[in-house]
Amino acid sequence: MKKIRRLPAFCLALCFTFFAGCSPAQPPSSPSAEPSSKASAAEAELIFDHRMPLDYAECFTVDYYQGGYKKIVLADGMKLLVVPEGAAVPECEEGVVAVQQPVGNLLLTSTPTASLINALGALDAVSMTTVEAGSWYIDKIKNAVEGGKIVYVGDHRAPDYEQITAAGVKFAICSGMLKEDVQQQLESLGVTVMFDGAGGERHPLGRSEWLKLYGALFNKEKEAEALMAEQKAIVDGLADLENTRKTVSIFYITTKGNIYTRCSSDYTAKMVELAGGKYLPEDLAGDSGAVPVEPEAFYEMAKDADCLVYIWSMGGKPQNLAEVLAQNGILAELKAVKEGNVWCTAPEYFQVTDALGAMTADIRRMLEAGPEEETLTWLYRMR
Repeated sequence: MKKIRRLPAFCLALCFTFFAGCSPAQPPSSPSAEPSSKASAAEAELIFDHRMPLDYAECFTVDYYQGGYKKIVLADGMKLLVVPEGAAVPECEEGVVAVQQPVGNLLLTSTPTASLINALGALDAVSMTTVEAGSWYIDKIKNAVEGGKIVYVGDHRAPDYEQITAAGVKFAICSGMLKEDVQQQLESLGVTVMFDGAGGERHPLGRSEWLKLYGALFNKEKEAEALMAEQKAIVDGLADLENTRKTVSIFYITTKGNIYTRCSSDYTAKMVELAGGKYLPEDLAGDSGAVPVEPEAFYEMAKDADCLVYIWSMGGKPQNLAEVLAQNGILAELKAVKEGNVWCTAPEYFQVTDALGAMTADIRRMLEAGPEEETLTWLYRMR
């Protein structure tokens, strides 16, 4: 079966008895396009009511129909028809997968997705994960994996298919890191694979707004609205503050000594901008969030940055600044190092997606921090 490539996410709708029979759909011209006023014959019994309002997200839409039905359309072309508990499953148009509520017994391979589901209070819907307990930094999820409430079924590159089948898992929500052969194997076992496309959102709060998609899936819309309103209020408050004119570079060093820095178009660079700073380098292009750079090139990019932010969870997990500088002596010549303005992300920083507004506020606090300030909520000063 042909795989539909993601725009940022990958996805392929699969049919099985728990879901209505469907075949892959062609991607829509735009996920934000207005719904057609003409329902297909297959969905004639569904009467459109309204579309979920979104402030930032561009990679999904949710349409509401009378009777509690909801249609989720992802930017990669996947379409889910969420059917209320006890309601009849209508005949789907081609390419639509019908999901009967309550949605549960999920397999998750994406830590940011888990953070959103956890924030909504829907973690009980998750039964299996490909992330081992020692790699979780969100306490509630880590404890659930350690206690066996969420079962670790092996690495995402080679999960335990027999265990997944025995548990009756029929739905998996995955990151774009899932290999095609694993996706195909899961589908052959009757598991529908949905790819979380939050990573393709251009605005950081667009990533957080995927709370609303999962709110629709789990009937947690009110919770999602409240969480998003909180994050939006934080960012809106930052807009009223004066620009600090301070510059920031974000990087990490692998255990092999390779330096990676975030692209200028990355959402973390946007967070710096929203916080009232300026991201350096200004014109570093890349297909993913971070790209490798030579030490000399990184020096030229970051030599005048007022602040450096080290991504702890993606690098060699250094315990202090000395361990960072030991990777390459050229780093000691950077302005931020000399002035003691090197900060490090908290371990859970890149697993938590529901609090990106609060993280942006932390960047603002970093830009304004005096030499005596050591620890913020999501960042701490490296000594």
